[in-house]
Amino acid sequence: MQIKQGLSLDEIRAFLKGSDEIHFEGQNREETYGWVNGTLRQQHYEGLGRTSRGLVRRYMEKMTGLSRAQITRLITQYVSGEEVKPRQYRRCRFPVLYTRTDAQLLAQVDEANDGLSGPATQKILQRACYESGDQQYQRLARRSVAHLYRLRKSPTYRKERLVYQPTRPVQISIGERRAPRPEGRAGFLRVDTVHQGDRDGVKGCTTSTPSMR
Repeated sequence: MQIKQGLSLDEIRAFLKGSDEIHFEGQNREETYGWVNGTLRQQHYEGLGRTSRGLVRRYMEKMTGLSRAQITRLITQYVSGEEVKPRQYRRCRFPVLYTRTDAQLLAQVDEANDGLSGPATQKILQRACYESGDQQYQRLARRSVAHLYRLRKSPTYRKERLVYQPTRPVQISIGERRAPRPEGRAGFLRVDTVHQGDRDGVKGCTTSTPSMR
């Protein structure tokens, strides 16, 4: 922003009166915040009275295109002793409760124990850590059962432990025609339905012949 900062309060008042229909806007945040910081310092904002502060506030709103709430926040930052400058954005991240090594270790434990339930696996990890003194299980031993199940869904765990389910053969044959096997017991019937053509002028007549096997 190529704007003169060394204006007096009278010059600022005259500028605001003659620029009601004019609107300004900063090119980027760094430049805009730097100009605000310089203007507040040049005007000695912390030592101004209430009327003069309102005048400087309206002037900065006019020149930057920022809202009243944004200017108020920047002024509060300046009065508290901080330099007015953009704050770098930091993404909120949850603390990591387990590492890639933990996922691989859990996969090895499940592989050795044929994938037991969560509570049973938790007991195995706790015994390995607290009774056997194996510190590599320390983080896993403190995890809840629900957390172990979530860890089993992680990409690292799935990549480490691939479980293959073999195809099971069909126990019941579907669509296969075969003679009954009574194994010497009575009571098994076989009904043969054969198309006999026309009979007594009726088309599609069928005859069912029971037979004992």
